[in-house]
Amino acid sequence: MEPGPVIPTYQGPNVRGLIPGLLGPPGVARPAWFPDAAGADQVVLLVVDGLGWEQLQARRALAPVLSGMHGSAITTVAPTTTATALTSITTGLTPGEHGLIGYRMDVGGDVLNVLRWHGDRQGDARRSHEPQRMQVFEPFMGAAVPVVSKAELETSAFSAAHLRGSRPTGWRVASSLPVIVGQLLRAGERFVYAYYDGVDKVAHERGFGPFYDAELRAADRLVGDLLAEMPAGTALLVTADHGQVHVGERTLPPAHDLARFVHHSSGEGRFRWLHARAGTARDLLAAASAAHGDVAWVVGREQVLDEGWFGPVVSPPVQARLGDVALVAREDVSFEDPSDSGPYPLVCRHGSLTPAEVYVPLLATVVGA
Repeated sequence: MEPGPVIPTYQGPNVRGLIPGLLGPPGVARPAWFPDAAGADQVVLLVVDGLGWEQLQARRALAPVLSGMHGSAITTVAPTTTATALTSITTGLTPGEHGLIGYRMDVGGDVLNVLRWHGDRQGDARRSHEPQRMQVFEPFMGAAVPVVSKAELETSAFSAAHLRGSRPTGWRVASSLPVIVGQLLRAGERFVYAYYDGVDKVAHERGFGPFYDAELRAADRLVGDLLAEMPAGTALLVTADHGQVHVGERTLPPAHDLARFVHHSSGEGRFRWLHARAGTARDLLAAASAAHGDVAWVVGREQVLDEGWFGPVVSPPVQARLGDVALVAREDVSFEDPSDSGPYPLVCRHGSLTPAEVYVPLLATVVGA
């Protein structure tokens, strides 16, 4: 029997619990799965985009600094995609609560690319879909936290949606990230949030292989440089938003027989939502199961909601952003959508609920301990 999807453990070891555990009210006990290092007077949370637990474990020799830290795997969110996961990390909420339910999501019939904040119909969507209204919850428990990430991300609409109210301190070359974090800590900051995207970019562009291995070594050195800049007694926690699978050229068009039932698509290659024409949702589910059940979990919207893929509560406005049938890749394939394209073909991808994509590291250490 084929294993089922890995449903995120939102009430247990999950990325959504990190910020509440770190910045929650004093006197409230942290979850049992939290690392002891989180109790340090100063803490840095580093998110390494795209660094899945399985990929790291298979290459431990390439990452001696990370491998020397204490920790284990936790789950990310569904879908396993950057826009959704980063928003869950910063807000401490499930996707069903914060509402940024995917990379490309349907908003009143227009499909919004959440990272670029562009709609399929109109391009720049900042006015029609104001970021602060699309995601209304304050990040970091309402605290004005320093955020150390790429400088060009500071003014993006997605940053406005998931980082507003923070204090951005951008870097233009990766070597500056440890220096900036060290300066903030020495200035007395109790908590610093840092974000690095190199691993994800290389995996997308080059896949697994020598380029990925070289980038993992570089990311590990970056963590080492960060620890060298941090004052004694400071804790570093490292996590990720999702893992990766190597898809290569195995991109499948939705079966021709589905076209008469499909109005449009949203989501992404490994978690492709099909939006049914009026009155055809059941027929679409049956046809999609017959066509793609050999490589994907083919599920209807109600099953996704009933099984809590996006958390126990998904409000009606957020439900309206979902499609009717999801093609959730079980094998190392993706599902094509001509409207979902970028500057280059993606070699490694994510979005689905396989172990390689869902499990991410939560590693911790205290400088000088």
